Amino acid sequence: MKFIKVILHNGKDHSVKRFHPWVFSGAIKKITLPPDHPKDDLSEGEVVEVYTAQNEFLGMGHYQIGSIAVRMFSFAEVEPSYEFWKSKIQRAYNFRTQLNLTNNPATNCYRLCFGEGDGLPGFIIDYYNGTAVFQSHSIGMHLIKHEFVKALQEVMGEKLVAVYDKSEDTMPKQAAIKAPNGYLWKKENAVINTIALENNNKFEVDWEGGQKTGFFLDQRENRALLGSYSKDKTVLNTFCYTGGFSVYAANAGAKEVHSIDISKKAIELTDRNIVLNNIKNHESHAVDTFDFLKNRENIYDIIVLDPPAFAKHQNVKHNAVMGYKRLNYEAMKQIKPGGLLFTFSCSQVVDKYTFNSTVMAAAIEAGRTVRVLHHLSQPADHCVNIFHPEGEYLKGLVVHVE
Repeated sequence: MKFIKVILHNGKDHSVKRFHPWVFSGAIKKITLPPDHPKDDLSEGEVVEVYTAQNEFLGMGHYQIGSIAVRMFSFAEVEPSYEFWKSKIQRAYNFRTQLNLTNNPATNCYRLCFGEGDGLPGFIIDYYNGTAVFQSHSIGMHLIKHEFVKALQEVMGEKLVAVYDKSEDTMPKQAAIKAPNGYLWKKENAVINTIALENNNKFEVDWEGGQKTGFFLDQRENRALLGSYSKDKTVLNTFCYTGGFSVYAANAGAKEVHSIDISKKAIELTDRNIVLNNIKNHESHAVDTFDFLKNRENIYDIIVLDPPAFAKHQNVKHNAVMGYKRLNYEAMKQIKPGGLLFTFSCSQVVDKYTFNSTVMAAAIEAGRTVRVLHHLSQPADHCVNIFHPEGEYLKGLVVHVE
């Protein structure tokens, strides 16, 4: 089978030669269609082969309109058949088995596929107690979603009850293809369980109406770390969403836990999870974090700052950094002497060095002595391809504030 050839400008092939899986539109010199191609132009999602200006083969990927023009799924010549895609899913599943996630009685939710980290760029699968939730950021992956459904059925067997597609809001904005959310497959007469376990903590997961795929699985290990510090402490969880950090803190013996989020819907989700875990020492508030932190001095032993991404694009990075500085400054002003601050950024454009420097600037302005106890990131099921450092998006610190 002959594929479309994408030929790069001279000198624009260095990153692909280093196995970076993105080809940017500005790197493309020309596109050559095979003689038997049914159209005069290529369509979004088509498989293409990438070559240097000297006609040296570099790899294969899916084409789409936008700044990232090709997402590479192989750096070898392959036949992108069903068996090829199934082998990718099998390797991803085997890796999670190695991480003690696929057969863990205490945890039945995890990220099964993390895009570039698993050689499936632009494609995410989160697994919640029998249901796999897809999110496509790539048209090419979206077009073969039913092959992934079949592959999951074969790889996971009885552990798979349903597959839900949550790609409506994640497909490229330029895409002419619509991706309405909905179930792609359900096992006959199966009962879909929306209650998931994470380290024996119970959570209701709303993949149909919630943010992302319904739950932020990337904070699993950081929530457990918070729990290890929470006994007999008064804990504030800001931007709480479903109350993940709150549940861990309370179940670990916190004296009192407060959850705040500006979204009333998020607070309702948190409250349901509090009830689900039979927690009594908790209160929640639908309020802006900055407003809530005013006049809260010397109340909290631990404060969690886990805001949504303040910057999704490079052109707003400065404003994001200022936002992180202000947020950390307000928390450092209010926390008890000797308190712990768990602070995070999930903004991909704000790197670890910038984030750490921003927290340092907040400490200087707050006039507090601060020690770094932990550098935090995402867990191993959100695996980072060493050739694609952009995959390491979550960064965090645990600091001791005197």
